[in-house]
Amino acid sequence: MKVIAIQSSPNRDGLTAACASAALRGAQKAGAETDLITLTDLVIHPCQMCDRNTSLCHEKGKCEQKDDFNMLRETVSAADAVVFATPVYFGDPSEVAKCFLDRWRRCEVIDRDKSVLRGKRVIGIAAAGGSGMGAITTLSSLERYFQWLQFTIWELTTVTQINRRWALKAVEEAGRTMVAEPLPV
Repeated sequence: MKVIAIQSSPNRDGLTAACASAALRGAQKAGAETDLITLTDLVIHPCQMCDRNTSLCHEKGKCEQKDDFNMLRETVSAADAVVFATPVYFGDPSEVAKCFLDRWRRCEVIDRDKSVLRGKRVIGIAAAGGSGMGAITTLSSLERYFQWLQFTIWELTTVTQINRRWALKAVEEAGRTMVAEPLPV
């Protein structure tokens, strides 16, 4: 099984990166091959709504912009499971996370019943490094994106500086079970 983690914080040593790494450690313990992608290393522009509803995203499910979006989308689509960790910025996912997820959701408008994402497992993590405030609203936003993209939500969790010690253990276990266990009936 292949598990891709996307962490959308520029801080490679921060809480968000620690969360993504913990989930991947768990997946590795269950035998998965893993990759960590730092979203801020890529160039992903905001959606331009090119030609409104006549653009490639609406006709073929592919974005016309020349940046790293299509490459990342293909990489994630080829994986068996996904971990998506975002810092909490003003009660929302990071700007780069929203930018990527907004474009991804727009490209999934056509042939929704044939989407390669349908049923793919995902863990969503809202990492609130400062006050811990806004983690729940950020998680709610991630849930809406994941539902639109038709992921099977394996775990949604918040991690703060207060609960970090035990929450990272829970995130690692979620990564392990996402690989090792079947979906409950």
